[in-house]
Amino acid sequence: MTQKTVTRAVVIGYGHYLPERVVPNAEFAATLDTSDDWIVSRSGIERRHFAAEGEFTSHLAINAARSALANAGIEADDLDAILVATSTPDLTFPSVATMVQAEIGANRAFGFDVQAVCAGFVFALANANALIVAGQAKRIMVIGAETFSRIMDWTDRSTCVLFGDGAGALILEGQPGTGETSDRGILSADLNSDGRFREMLYVDGGVSSTGTSGKLRMQGNPLFRQAVEKLTSTAETALERAGLTSAQVDWIVPHQANIRIIQGTAKKMGLSMDNVIVTVQDHGNTSAASIPLALSVGADQGKLKQGDLIVTEAIGGGLAWGSVVLRW
Repeated sequence: MTQKTVTRAVVIGYGHYLPERVVPNAEFAATLDTSDDWIVSRSGIERRHFAAEGEFTSHLAINAARSALANAGIEADDLDAILVATSTPDLTFPSVATMVQAEIGANRAFGFDVQAVCAGFVFALANANALIVAGQAKRIMVIGAETFSRIMDWTDRSTCVLFGDGAGALILEGQPGTGETSDRGILSADLNSDGRFREMLYVDGGVSSTGTSGKLRMQGNPLFRQAVEKLTSTAETALERAGLTSAQVDWIVPHQANIRIIQGTAKKMGLSMDNVIVTVQDHGNTSAASIPLALSVGADQGKLKQGDLIVTEAIGGGLAWGSVVLRW
């Protein structure tokens, strides 16, 4: 009997970039009724990075892309596609992905942006996986990049202390697998949306409504309650689709929004925080960039090893939420 083969989207490279400026919590205390203790106790965030004047989302994405190419040991012309997850593009159009494509010299690649706010990277990974499995592309760069500092209301202490800027990237390559759970690559994905909850997290501006970029608005407590429930549910659904259980997971690499959400999700999944990659203390909430940033940092620290089973999960404005199960 012939062994069946399937195509798996396997991670062959990773990289990230953070702007030079580091902003500790103490900086906010000078202008807001807040403190380092207040911010840390409610979010786990100690510092974050802000893009410099004239430094755009595309610049962050380009630097992360170059880092990932170097890590993978391939050239930009080896890429068939570039997907960028972002809610803070340089311009209304064209896409950040095409800016990255031109700058790194990926002359054969097509590119487009994915907008699902903090869940954007999970949505982009799922789309990249589908393109590879369908044979549309063999190698795809998936980037999460954000400059959320550009949409902050600096008078709102409940939001402006939570977010940061950064970018992370993975390179996926179609490789033959056996169809078993031992395969490397993306094993399953689960994507969800519910527009009835849009007022929990949104930006109060846009092209066709106000003609401005607007500022971020958030209902923190209701969003927190939705987050733990939905993140646990989507992770369990994705694991079930892959034929796996949470007991087999080596690492959760979650969206880095709030340490309490991360802890609550791990607890509901029956996993120790020792099995969770946490970078929120250093980066804050970088929206679509947070998962690839955490993957890249975790790999650089030697935590992620080939063959490890990883669950990534995220929730963001929309609401949009989802998860991807992959073997590193």
